[in-house]
Amino acid sequence: MRIRRFIIGLVVLLMLLGLSTGTFAQEDRFSLAALPTPVESGMAPVNDIEMYYAIYGDGEPLILLHGGLGNADYFANQIATLAETYRVIAVDSRGHGRSTVTETPIGYSLMASDVLALMDYLEIAAAHLVGWSDGGIIGLDIAIHHPDRLLKLVAYGANYNTSGVRADVGESELFNAYIERALADYAALSPAPENVDAFLENISNMWATEPDFSAEQLGGISTPTLILDGWQEEAIYPEHAFEMASLIPTAELQLMPGVGHFAMFHTPEMFNSIVLNFLGR
Repeated sequence: MRIRRFIIGLVVLLMLLGLSTGTFAQEDRFSLAALPTPVESGMAPVNDIEMYYAIYGDGEPLILLHGGLGNADYFANQIATLAETYRVIAVDSRGHGRSTVTETPIGYSLMASDVLALMDYLEIAAAHLVGWSDGGIIGLDIAIHHPDRLLKLVAYGANYNTSGVRADVGESELFNAYIERALADYAALSPAPENVDAFLENISNMWATEPDFSAEQLGGISTPTLILDGWQEEAIYPEHAFEMASLIPTAELQLMPGVGHFAMFHTPEMFNSIVLNFLGR
């Protein structure tokens, strides 16, 4: 089963890499702008965890959800631009970045409930949501089950079932460099970096079987949705993005040229322009 091979290879790679930063030039491949000073930041009591959030700018609320193993700071190339128009809320998902985690099995529905609970904590009735990879999948879960909480959804580099993950993703040097960078940042930000093995086992169990949205569930989405990705995707088959967009009646599809899973890092101006254009229409 291709997703099982991917997960096993990923976990083995993580253990082999440890927290070394010498194999790849991560700073060149994943450079980030300086973050502006947030209007507000803190740890919100959400379900059984403490969730980190930071708020920038003013306007309609816009939630940013990062990808697997990442953290809210990975949207640094977007935040200042988006905050000129929106009240941007950047979030660390459970177990990621500064947010805590428990032994509760991680799943996309649980992480979606974390986001909804954070919205309640911040007294946000409905928001735009821009999600990358796992963050996009969380956005799809909310669009399916809680459409009243979303204004618009942008899902970048997401998949709706495990068949969308490329069989050769573990062979991508760039994707492996991202994993190494993310592990180093995890060690620096996590309140319990010594528990990394347990966290990886927990989230890998989710990746082995999720997401698993049905065609009927996607067909019921009413939220205006942009399925966004890069033609050179290292992790998701481009045809999967086509399929996903065709199943969502309110979806538009854009594939960015010359970039893959990491457009926020590599072509931030193009990424930001596309997102702002979609949200502003």
